Amino acid sequence: MRVFEIIVILAVLAEAGGILYIRKNRRLDAVLLAFSVLALLLHGIIEHFRIQMVPAYAVSLALIIVLIRRLVKPGGIIKPRSLLKKSLLSIVVLVFAGVSVSLSILLPVFTMPEPTGSYAIGTVSRHLTDESRQETLSSDPDDKRELMVNIWYPVDRNQTVGKPKEHYPSEVGEAISLVFGIPKLVFSHVTEIPTHVVYGAELSAAENKYPVLLFSPGVRSTRFQSMTAIEELVSHGYIVVGMDHPYTSAKVKYPDGRAVFYEPDPAYPTSAEVYEQNVKGVGIRVADARFVLDMITKWNENDPDHLFEGKLDLERIGIFGHSYGGATTAEAMAQDSRFKAGVSLEGGFWGTVSHTGLKQPFMYLMTGGTAESLQPTTVKKDKVFYEEFAPDLDSVMTKSTNDTYYLTIDHFFHQSFTDIALLAPAMFAKEMSAEHNIDITRSYVRAFFDQYLKDERQDLLEGPSSDYPEVQFDGKYTKRRAQ
Repeated sequence: MRVFEIIVILAVLAEAGGILYIRKNRRLDAVLLAFSVLALLLHGIIEHFRIQMVPAYAVSLALIIVLIRRLVKPGGIIKPRSLLKKSLLSIVVLVFAGVSVSLSILLPVFTMPEPTGSYAIGTVSRHLTDESRQETLSSDPDDKRELMVNIWYPVDRNQTVGKPKEHYPSEVGEAISLVFGIPKLVFSHVTEIPTHVVYGAELSAAENKYPVLLFSPGVRSTRFQSMTAIEELVSHGYIVVGMDHPYTSAKVKYPDGRAVFYEPDPAYPTSAEVYEQNVKGVGIRVADARFVLDMITKWNENDPDHLFEGKLDLERIGIFGHSYGGATTAEAMAQDSRFKAGVSLEGGFWGTVSHTGLKQPFMYLMTGGTAESLQPTTVKKDKVFYEEFAPDLDSVMTKSTNDTYYLTIDHFFHQSFTDIALLAPAMFAKEMSAEHNIDITRSYVRAFFDQYLKDERQDLLEGPSSDYPEVQFDGKYTKRRAQ
């Protein structure tokens, strides 16, 4: 809990104790009233109110009203004399305060883990329109495909001192609502959680050029879903471009105020029809990724903001993504050789990649539960399982001609590759701390790109690590072919 949230809870308990158990005293009532009002005001101004604290706010306001009436009309309120009444009222106050404490711990306003690299982190957002493509998912036949991207980039640490940090945007809460069926208000507090990112800071001149990574989020999600991994990569000298894909991302907001929301696919009666729809959907996302890569190439020559000119290493471009974004990653690599390496965080294989394999280094991370579902003898399948999953995985891994890694992670579930463990650790950090959960994803993703884009050998990719005993290397699909 935050400091002023704790103070608000203490104020509630002090108010209740003073009203119920201490002989009426105008001076004490005035002190309790001032303390309670000041606690609420400072909490609202400095930390901002949030829904998890509503029960405490309600009790505090009720008690403030009682105190005001006691001060204005000293003889108008009779203090309950019955011990039973006092006890029942005490229980009500404790229950309301306890609910707020529990919810605030369950859904914390947390401090993000520090990135381990030497760079600070800057960002800018850009609105991109692909004039060559119609927006096939829009009701307007004249619409063009419009994307929103954020570019996160390395910044010298002294350039961010004293500057305000970006917070998680509301799109993160909207994505959680869609994925888990939780009301949006429950995660409305995410906008109070600061990142380590400064908007519009100057790109570091410490290196002549920086390798570039594209990031594609899962369906119903957002480009901000994995900020811990993005921050880690940028702090080690990568430029990361996060893409939102209209109609499959949770919500895409444009600078002019328009917004495009997730639209679910229609229900299909057969697995084959679902599979073909996914091929089409991933194809649209791959076209997005290739268009963004075209724009990156243009910015390297002539950036409208003169931020990235000559700073983007087009010979060291990678891509990674989660779920549908992982499927986008694999298919984009199959279609476009400009992507030199890629990581799929439990994505499918919809498109040409399932027939051809890959020519670039590729790492696949899968949860232990999903890996178990691929076994024919497993009766209860994970939610992300589909009939073609196992044969497609086998085809990609055996037909690929470069290095492949297939790692499974025990105690992970599908959303563990995002920041969800930090957002609600009691609910979503499975048999490990939220910090360790986050560290697994960001460490292996960075190790892979460090080895294949920076040519820095990584011990973490050599086999099992005592630091991450949950991670297992599959001997069948983990192959070093390019040595």
